[in-house]
Parts: sequence; C-alpha cells; structure tokens
Amino acid sequence: MDGKISQVSLVVTNKERSLTFFTEKAGFEKKTDLTGPGGYRYVTVGLKGHELELALFEVGSATDPTQKGWSKKWAPGKTPPIVLLVPDCRKTHKELSERGVEFPQPHEDHPWGTVATFKDLDGNHFSISQLRGGWAKT
Repeated sequence: MDGKISQVSLVVTNKERSLTFFTEKAGFEKKTDLTGPGGYRYVTVGLKGHELELALFEVGSATDPTQKGWSKKWAPGKTPPIVLLVPDCRKTHKELSERGVEFPQPHEDHPWGTVATFKDLDGNHFSISQLRGGWAKT
C-alpha cells in the first residue's frame, strides 16, 4: 500500500468541549471545522506543523444510518494512549500542568527515555515521550 496515515478518530462526549480542551489547554490547533448539509460537524485538531490530525467523534453524533450502526460501541477513554514525541518531557509536563491538564501519571524515567501520561476531559490518554540519546526511532 502506498499512502500515509492522516488522522486518528478520537471518541469524545462533547465535541465543542473537547475542541476547547485541545486548543486552549493541550496546545493543539484546530485543523478542520466543517458542517455538512446533514448537520454533522467534522472537527479535527493536531499539533502545529504536523499533518496527523485527531478527528473528534462525538458519541451519538453520526447522521449517516450506516455509520450509526458500526460506531454504536465506540466509547471515550477505552483505547491505549496516543503517543506524542516531545524534545523535553519535563518541560512539556510542566507547561501542560500549568494550563490545567491532568496527569494521572507524572513524568517517569525509563532506560529508553522519559514519559508522562495525561488525559483529556473524556478519559482518553496521551503519553508525552522523550527518547534518550542512543535510542532511535526507526
């Protein structure tokens, strides 16, 4: 297959509330905000300068009958963390904490690097990770 991953769907309970959390507290930017003729609002957020986006999917908001069927078992906070590589984990942890982001797991050192895990308003987890010298992303 030739292509690239452009977005990951993130299940949330309130799209507007999640948009505010990601843009005002977690440091993401709004990438897309479109409302189609059926009334469904398509919103994505992502890190500045990066192409990968999180599509905010509000529980129960599907307007297409086929989508309602296959998405009915989706729930917020039920997936492994989304991992974000950062140059300085401690600094990022401090900045996000000061903005009110909750970290159920503060920064921890491991042989491979440093990691801290925060959660959004719906319990979805995100790990900010800093790799140590000698560990390379392949």
